[in-house]
Amino acid sequence: MAESLREFFLENFEAHSDERAYGQRRGYRTEWFTYSQVLEMAFWFCRELETRGIGRGERVMLWGGNCAEWVASFVACAMCGVVVVPMDDEASGDFAARVAGRVDATLWVCSRRHAAEIAGVVPVIVLEEIKTPALSLEPTPGPGRGAPGPSVGRDDTLQIVFTSGTTAEPKGVVLTHGNVLANVAPLEQEMQRYLKYERWVHPVRFLNLLPLSHVFGQFLGMFLPPLLGGTVIFQDELKPSEIVSTIRRERVSVLVSVPRVLQSLKQKIERDLEDAGKLESFRRRFKSSEGKHFLDRWWIFRDTHRQFGWKFWAFISGGAALDAETEEFWGRLGYAAIQGYGLTETTSLISVNHPFKLGKGSIGKVLPGREVKLGEDGEILIRGGGVAAGYWGAGHCATAADEVTDKDGWYRTGDVGALDEAGNLYFKGRKKEVIVTPAGLNIYPEDLEAALRRQPEVKDCVVVGIERSGNAEPCAVVIVRNHAGAQEVVARANQSLAEFQRMRMWLEWPEEDFPRTSTQKPRRNVIAEFAKREILQPENKKEVAGENPVLELIGRITGRRAAEAGRDSDLSSDLGLSSLDRVELISALEDRYQVDLSETRFSAARTVGEVETMLSGEARPRAGYHYPGWVLRWPVTWVRWLAQYLLMMPAVMVLGWPRIEGRESLRGLSGPFLVVSNHIDDVDVGFVQTALPARLRNHIATATGGEALEKLRSPAADRSFWGTIYDRMRWVLGVSLLNLFPLPREAGFRQSFAYAGQAVDGGYSVLVFPEGRHTVDGKMNPFRAGIGLLAKNLDIPVLPMRIVGLFEVKQSGRRFAPPWKIGVRIGRPMRFAVDRDPAEIAQELQSAVEAL
Repeated sequence: MAESLREFFLENFEAHSDERAYGQRRGYRTEWFTYSQVLEMAFWFCRELETRGIGRGERVMLWGGNCAEWVASFVACAMCGVVVVPMDDEASGDFAARVAGRVDATLWVCSRRHAAEIAGVVPVIVLEEIKTPALSLEPTPGPGRGAPGPSVGRDDTLQIVFTSGTTAEPKGVVLTHGNVLANVAPLEQEMQRYLKYERWVHPVRFLNLLPLSHVFGQFLGMFLPPLLGGTVIFQDELKPSEIVSTIRRERVSVLVSVPRVLQSLKQKIERDLEDAGKLESFRRRFKSSEGKHFLDRWWIFRDTHRQFGWKFWAFISGGAALDAETEEFWGRLGYAAIQGYGLTETTSLISVNHPFKLGKGSIGKVLPGREVKLGEDGEILIRGGGVAAGYWGAGHCATAADEVTDKDGWYRTGDVGALDEAGNLYFKGRKKEVIVTPAGLNIYPEDLEAALRRQPEVKDCVVVGIERSGNAEPCAVVIVRNHAGAQEVVARANQSLAEFQRMRMWLEWPEEDFPRTSTQKPRRNVIAEFAKREILQPENKKEVAGENPVLELIGRITGRRAAEAGRDSDLSSDLGLSSLDRVELISALEDRYQVDLSETRFSAARTVGEVETMLSGEARPRAGYHYPGWVLRWPVTWVRWLAQYLLMMPAVMVLGWPRIEGRESLRGLSGPFLVVSNHIDDVDVGFVQTALPARLRNHIATATGGEALEKLRSPAADRSFWGTIYDRMRWVLGVSLLNLFPLPREAGFRQSFAYAGQAVDGGYSVLVFPEGRHTVDGKMNPFRAGIGLLAKNLDIPVLPMRIVGLFEVKQSGRRFAPPWKIGVRIGRPMRFAVDRDPAEIAQELQSAVEAL
């Protein structure tokens, strides 16, 4: 049994050193890290801490999105005894600064975006830059590799987690190495029983959408996967269509997320079925599958399993309560919907459902090593090694007896539950006034009320939670002075709150004062009933559904009706859309109308009318372009290699033996590259590939006109039978022998760029003709700005090339050219910083090609 996380990480990371540990999207590519690479980054970080004189017990702020560099920073701090203060990626800069002041942080480790916010204030290490020096070093001694390190034990503080995002004095939960190990041990013991079966599905791949700044996200992102040698994939994109795409493409086994995402995926499946006219048939199958064996249900809903991929089998839901309807939906389709229960003060896990012995409707059995009992009022009380050491006080950790537990060591969760005879724990509701959103974030009403009371027009206010699938969203009920506008008052108050805290529902109390108790406190239960009645069941007001497509989808997403909604209704203040709601809405609109919407413009849209304008005027029709993955795999790769040397290169030599210049600039370099060239004729591909060295020529994917390529793949309905066969044969030969993929000239290029990233991940270089069309006068056409976007997000060397002499041959009408009449010139590889403007990159690339 490990005595600290230092031992835990070293043992498990080294045991699976060559296996993939983490994958994450960077631009259009997926970046992969093995366990040994993460450990090397951690060793580098340890040396950096030592150089800066940061030692055991000192605090380091860790602020950024999920990534392998975040994990490496955390692991390094754990190995060195340094205390991590994780900060949610969406936390406001003001809150993060106040937390840093509270803990007296000596260093910030944050993303490039956050580093710009705190520049010049304190020492900063940028997360995205950690891997560069770390992975360029040979393995060197570090903590645990023969070199002496600080003595770190179970009682040492691991991290201080600030959960509230409060506008009052921040309050942090102090967790020790022992707290985490106490929760890991029973899970590890249970997992050992199934490792002999795991080899048949190895590696287990987790798509983790929970933030690593939350303890539950850490368990599924750092503590449990190494026990299996599992792979964790991080993704910022929460659109249901993108989640499904990632699950299928990366052969994900388990999705880890909050209940809201599971609900969104359920709605997407139902929406797609409805649009295809298959919803009623699905509902009949759903009803008839009740009580049937797992394998029977799997076969009945095999179309859904095909959509997600055959390896996917489970959801792990945490951070908030999963409603019974969603749990039943996924269970009926043959997936395991695994719930866990815990709080930050209990180091996340108290109970968890066994994936193969699910307690329907429960939040699982209590883990060994902790005790659970119910108070007289049904409150869940916890005692055990996972309970936090205390709350962070004025420069020290307060004692557990004073701050976290009672004198007998019991922690009062504030949640009401029940236990059955089998030992399953059931969540019945919340005793505390804390509002837990569907995204699993805690919102404290007093914080929001304090922001409202700072507005001079507010006479009094109460913030209550409007229940939604077992969780809640904040609703402001205000009494204003002098007939002031409540909407404007709430909007001003929201400006001082973090995005997840903002009140997107509000009501004016119809009387001069709130109903009060004998001690003059507002009767929150009465106010909450009023708010629920007005928000969810408004009388004599228009319903969202049926008014227009945008409002109908908003109604489905939010699960509530809008008061007097119309084109001028504000998406945030009137209709209560959170950032996650917006993600669902754009995905729903794209799925419903098969269009591509600009995410940047959509995020700036304020009203229903602006969204409708985007749909009618700015939406780009989504064409059904095909990107066959089989062309990047064996045996097609072998066939293509033979075709290059037996067909393409001899044909190019016959057409006009090219004169190749500049190959010396590629000496010693290997791919992948992004190759950009001028565009004269359809035979350009052959000349470019022939000019490249064999190590690049044999692995190159070529972008071509998407509209023309798709016309071959899907001929027009009036095309004759033999004409259709001929076109499809041309498509098969083009995509297989030349490795062509569609790059539309007008719209839909996002998917093409994503495919280019997938090809690069597979070791392929990518050839693009940025002009987008043949030259008609021998002069180069302007490069499209999209090439700058592609070069920036692929983050690989760009190789400029130019074909000369071919236009003159084409103009003369000759079919063949004398040897060396046609030339191919190769420039020096170019790289661009991640912060460069895409338009500037496109212009610089055009200048580089013209200079050849």
